[in-house]
Amino acid sequence: MTFTLFLLLAVFVVLVLIDAPIAVALGLSAVVYLLVADTAPMIVVAQRSVAGIDSFTLLAIPLFVLAGLLMVHGGLAPRIIALCSAIVGKRTGGMAIVMVVACLLFGSLSGSGVADVVAIGTMMVPAMRERGYDPGFSASALGCAGSLGTVIPPSIVLIVYGTVTGTSVGQLFVSGIVPGLLLGLGLMAVAWLQSYRNGWSGGDPFSWMRLRKTFREAFLALLAPIIIVGGIRTGLFTPTEAAGIGVAYALFIGLFVYRALDWATVAKLLRETTEITGAILLVIAAASIFGWVLAAERVPQLAVSGITQATDSTTVALLIMMGILLVLGTFMESIAIILILAPVFLPILGHYGVDPVYFGILMTVNLAIGANTPPLGIDLMAACRVARISLASAFGHLVPFLAVMIAVLVLMILFPGIVTGLPSMFQ
Repeated sequence: MTFTLFLLLAVFVVLVLIDAPIAVALGLSAVVYLLVADTAPMIVVAQRSVAGIDSFTLLAIPLFVLAGLLMVHGGLAPRIIALCSAIVGKRTGGMAIVMVVACLLFGSLSGSGVADVVAIGTMMVPAMRERGYDPGFSASALGCAGSLGTVIPPSIVLIVYGTVTGTSVGQLFVSGIVPGLLLGLGLMAVAWLQSYRNGWSGGDPFSWMRLRKTFREAFLALLAPIIIVGGIRTGLFTPTEAAGIGVAYALFIGLFVYRALDWATVAKLLRETTEITGAILLVIAAASIFGWVLAAERVPQLAVSGITQATDSTTVALLIMMGILLVLGTFMESIAIILILAPVFLPILGHYGVDPVYFGILMTVNLAIGANTPPLGIDLMAACRVARISLASAFGHLVPFLAVMIAVLVLMILFPGIVTGLPSMFQ
């Protein structure tokens, strides 16, 4: 390792440890590198920042963020929860299972783990508390279930990965469906088992009349992901255009059908979208500079050489990369990890003949685990805030949920068809 590369990584690690914003850590460490190494003029910082966000595909991010916010405030989330509750009924662990299913369904609308956690958690956690569920259990289940919003389409994380690696966002969306459902089933199994041990049950008894009523009311909400993902897969529109369709659909339903939105709320959501998008694009711009420096220091080539010399096995190579991601996911945000490591891992995938789309789903599932792993665990932190408990209060209930998510990740490595099977059917 050269001195300048060591300096780059040291400055970055120190800034992360002192809790500097990730965009500042990425950008400032790259600037320090350029000042010391003197390998390129400082104008590179501006050039790479602009180049990093100069992508039509990235326009989907603010549009999907806005669509998700419109759906949260437009009355779609309560109807989804009511439908899930009608399906599950009063069985053991019913409310926890409802929360997981609702997170799965709403994740297919919002594309964001934190949005999923807040939208579903603010309604489900108080109701679960009234039914006797432990708040630590509720927060753990909510955080892990909410993170499925980063796996199933239309995931913002998958959009960023597709942009960075040049892979098809539409293929990534379809590839994430089965793993997302499998993760959801695993989380439901853990929720049922934990609830069975503690005697936690569901809400109202099952009723066909109630099911029909809630299905009719939630039908338009359920139609949104079908329009978005189906339109992309059939080639009717690009992911960016699909995001625009999602905004128009959510706006129409919220204003004129459910009548839960007004123009003052829409204006507020536009401001919130601007703030969220600005933060995401600032990270992407800073990561573009950081990635350029890593490429200048030949880090991708060094990574390829190191892993290929360590093993000839594709499975072992994938496990090594997954281990690295699991460690980084405990203290770094998902988008930042993708922006830094996806370009580094891409040559390794080429050496072993691994499909970047397949790896993208592995990486996203891994980061969903990291989003619930302390000390950062951004989805778990959001869930604990919703439940109004400390992060430590959730730890005792967290391990089984993380264990089943890791088990699904290992299954995906051992049996790639879990990821590649559905996309191959559409080819």
